[in-house]
Amino acid sequence: MTKLLIACGAAAALLLVSCGGSKEEAKKEDTSAPAAAPAAAVDDANAATVTGKVSFSGDKPTLRTIDMSANPVCARVHTTPQKSEEAIVNDNGTLRNTFVWIKSGLPDKQWPVPTTTVSLEQDGCMYKPHVIGVMAGQGIEIKNDDATNHNIHPLPKINQEWNESQPPKGDPKVKSFAREEVLIPVKCNVHPWMRAYIGVVSHPFFAVTGEDGTFTIKGLPPGTYTLEAVHEKYGTKDIQITVAPKESKTQDFTMGS
Repeated sequence: MTKLLIACGAAAALLLVSCGGSKEEAKKEDTSAPAAAPAAAVDDANAATVTGKVSFSGDKPTLRTIDMSANPVCARVHTTPQKSEEAIVNDNGTLRNTFVWIKSGLPDKQWPVPTTTVSLEQDGCMYKPHVIGVMAGQGIEIKNDDATNHNIHPLPKINQEWNESQPPKGDPKVKSFAREEVLIPVKCNVHPWMRAYIGVVSHPFFAVTGEDGTFTIKGLPPGTYTLEAVHEKYGTKDIQITVAPKESKTQDFTMGS
């Protein structure tokens, strides 16, 4: 009988220790950080492509002439007066500087952020390009090619605002934005006519229309999406599209006054 009681007591002790260990392990698991979502890889074999153009409707806007006379350094760079860039209609009737991106519908995954930077230059007291796109966390290399001081001042609503000066032909600044935001205006506090826009998105599926008004978005997984065109003057326009595996789809927009 005594041996039986000893055996039962030992078993109970072992069970208590075992349960205690499991409880401690569970506590460790509860306090640990959740695992990061796996990086999304594009299946090139099934990837789709969306191309299109952004046509302009209405009366072609008259671009205002920029007065740089208050800053002789800026004025001397140009042999002809510069025009504002808020609404450039190309010769083929399309709209330049329109940011086109996949607004919704993508899988909830982390897309790899490029290690390369995107350039935003201050050249002739103008931002070039006027509109750029980057992924959240991707570096933006800001250069001052002018012989005058500039003051770079993005005006985000979601991301952190910052305001920094850059001396004449000074070292480039590399900046990034942590969160998706379309579009972020950028101004120069020294030269009020200088303006640029940055589209910050959480994935690589975006484009900016150029001199021919077209855009191309490659590597898109098959699915149904909201494709959005964003323009600083003419606002936004959404279109729902569905792309099949390996499909090359054309989707045009029309924007204007």
